Amino acid sequence: MTAGQPLRILLSALAAQRLRGSIAASLDGAPFELVIADQAAPGADVAIAFNTRDVTGTSTKHELQPATAHFHELLRRAPGLRWVQTHSAGADRPVFQELAQRGVAVTTSSGANAAVVAQTAVAGVLALARRLPQLLAAQRERRWAPLIGAKPAPRDLGGQTAVVVGWGPVGQKIAGMLVAADLRCIAVRRNALPAADGVETVGYDELASVLPRADWLVLACPLTERTRGLVDGAALALLPRGAHVVNVARGEVLVERDLISALQSAALAGAYLDVFEHEPLQRESPLWLMDNVIATPHSAGHSDGNAPRVDAMFLANLSRWVRGEPLANRVG
Repeated sequence: MTAGQPLRILLSALAAQRLRGSIAASLDGAPFELVIADQAAPGADVAIAFNTRDVTGTSTKHELQPATAHFHELLRRAPGLRWVQTHSAGADRPVFQELAQRGVAVTTSSGANAAVVAQTAVAGVLALARRLPQLLAAQRERRWAPLIGAKPAPRDLGGQTAVVVGWGPVGQKIAGMLVAADLRCIAVRRNALPAADGVETVGYDELASVLPRADWLVLACPLTERTRGLVDGAALALLPRGAHVVNVARGEVLVERDLISALQSAALAGAYLDVFEHEPLQRESPLWLMDNVIATPHSAGHSDGNAPRVDAMFLANLSRWVRGEPLANRVG
């Protein structure tokens, strides 16, 4: 921002309506101008952009709705863009990677929905452990199918082992909830530094060494070049027969065709999947109809409290920006 020139901030009309006053307070009297995305043309010069959930809407990184594509084009063609904040915990969408490569600061809202994602992941564990997919299928058929006498009987969760891949805010909360349910947890992270007191920890390179002990393989890591394809057929083959997989990370962390093969062969007992290699999940995917799979449409992190938490993160970063302090959750 040149002296005397207003700081131009790109955001949606909805975000502008609810945040105008808060932005003014964060800027502490500095002049600013809000540039409304649906009224702007590519090439509009802005210094800051706030990519809120209403901008992304139902777009995935593979298939963009027109409003999302327009916002991304505004970002790509803004000559003076210096910082963009996104509502998501990850920044693996192509546009953010492009911006980071050209020197634009990209910050995420990591942690804003961590509790919600963790609750959903643990709900997946509980649903699979208690065989809710089969019970719900019987309900739809109006068929009385008690678990009494089921062979094998559902296993007690207490004493089982969960290997949690990723030790960010989501992974830590998942592990805390699973430990409360009397599971043992092993943390897998970028390096083998101890994750927490009493938690066995290995690096990504040592994943294979702990998979034979995993009753539950829970994926909660970011998508990076190191984690892309981390769990493939060779990794799945190391799991004990009857293990389960839970993925609330990114679809590309798990090789989908290998997962499908392991599920079809009954090497794996089941899976809860909220993310997929291509989103939306293609209609022809066998995952839709498997009775040992719960497939949800990348919804693990959505709740009514997310938007206020994301807004607060953006405003806190905006205050840091004005003071010349390092931004929180910066990528890279």
